[in-house]
Amino acid sequence: MSRVGQQPVQLPEKVTVKIDRNTVTIAGPKGELTRDFSPELAIRQDNGHIIVERPSDLRHHKALHGLTRALVANMVQGVSEGFRKTLEIQGVGYQATLQGANLQLRLGHSHDVVIEPPANISFDVPQDSRGTIIHVDGIDKQVVGQVAADIRGWRPPEPYKGKGVRYLGEYVRRKAGKAGKR
Repeated sequence: MSRVGQQPVQLPEKVTVKIDRNTVTIAGPKGELTRDFSPELAIRQDNGHIIVERPSDLRHHKALHGLTRALVANMVQGVSEGFRKTLEIQGVGYQATLQGANLQLRLGHSHDVVIEPPANISFDVPQDSRGTIIHVDGIDKQVVGQVAADIRGWRPPEPYKGKGVRYLGEYVRRKAGKAGKR
């Protein structure tokens, strides 16, 4: 039995669910998400919970069971609370600023990098961080993670000085430089 798939998904107040065969639409205070799931699994709503059931104990169905339940739980959390990824910029002259809704990055390239947010994604650069902290907020966990990874991809942290864009709290393994002359 799938331990993840067995657990019902608790629905908070102000979250509505519409299940149409294998399409699930969840709406809440932050927005609305729709996703198609495998028609092999049964998804139903019962007493303020969403329950995912599988037809058999085949390995394929067990894998889909836990995955489907986790994706539904992420949708519920996204429309009720939202998701946030925090990035940190380290390096002399490296910084981020907001231009309206767009994010402008100075990362040592010959030009500034301007990133436009996809739908349901917003950027925030706190004033007290002096442009070294970036928050990526949204309702879809997958999109928030992908946008944060794309931002990090413009200048990943390098191992010698540690300069670049990293996730907040990410450990960057450092290397020693040249041994030098004796």
